[in-house]
Amino acid sequence: MIQKPLPIPKEEFLQTQIDPSSTENFIAEKRIGERIKRLRLKRSMGLVELGRHTGLSASFLSQLETGRVVPTLRNLARIAMVFSKDLSHFFETEPHTLFRLHRKKERVKLPQTGVDDPTYYFESLGYMVPDRILDPYYAEFMPLRKNQEMRQHVHPGYEFFYLLQGELEIRHSEQEYIIEPGDAVYFDASSPHGYRCIGKVPALAIIVTMHQVPTAQPTMGLRPLGANVGSRPVPTGVRQPPTSNAAGPRAVS
Repeated sequence: MIQKPLPIPKEEFLQTQIDPSSTENFIAEKRIGERIKRLRLKRSMGLVELGRHTGLSASFLSQLETGRVVPTLRNLARIAMVFSKDLSHFFETEPHTLFRLHRKKERVKLPQTGVDDPTYYFESLGYMVPDRILDPYYAEFMPLRKNQEMRQHVHPGYEFFYLLQGELEIRHSEQEYIIEPGDAVYFDASSPHGYRCIGKVPALAIIVTMHQVPTAQPTMGLRPLGANVGSRPVPTGVRQPPTSNAAGPRAVS
């Protein structure tokens, strides 16, 4: 004989009910309105345009983004479909926002790598950022002495260069360019390139090297960042030996 489940006492049932304020706090912590606004602004979409796509009024969407109303699952699904997102996107735990401050007094000035007579010095502006995909540097180029040649190098990815002070000659492949303060250069760093301070005072610059995700293609004989053109290339797939500080300064190009 099948026994029927015993009824839950009324007083015990009342104790298991969710407190309405807890529900509101749960919804507020998910910041659904803020997530919707970020998706909308990322698409450069106005409230009226989003309203046309979802069938919801612009005023309702505005109240939704500011947290004054709570969306139903039906309305949230309409919004998610516009941005090709799943409903879970609005409830997943958000990753912590990355923010790293590099104080001037905490930076380390390093000489050009791989040479006995460095022609420039650099400071990493992003050494505290883990798994970074670009490396910013502050560089100081010294006036070259007589019989001191420009050393060219290559590395994967791209490079951005902004001159703050002084005069500098940049050689890229077979071309030479003279740049002045305020000039900016963006170039393919897999081509041989080098710098020469042509003024009487040091040239100061901001350099950003942007890494490139390797693709499945024949090796092009690319050298590590800052390696001279005549140095031996690193075989494809071989990782550079780790330094004592994995997140520390990297060689500037």
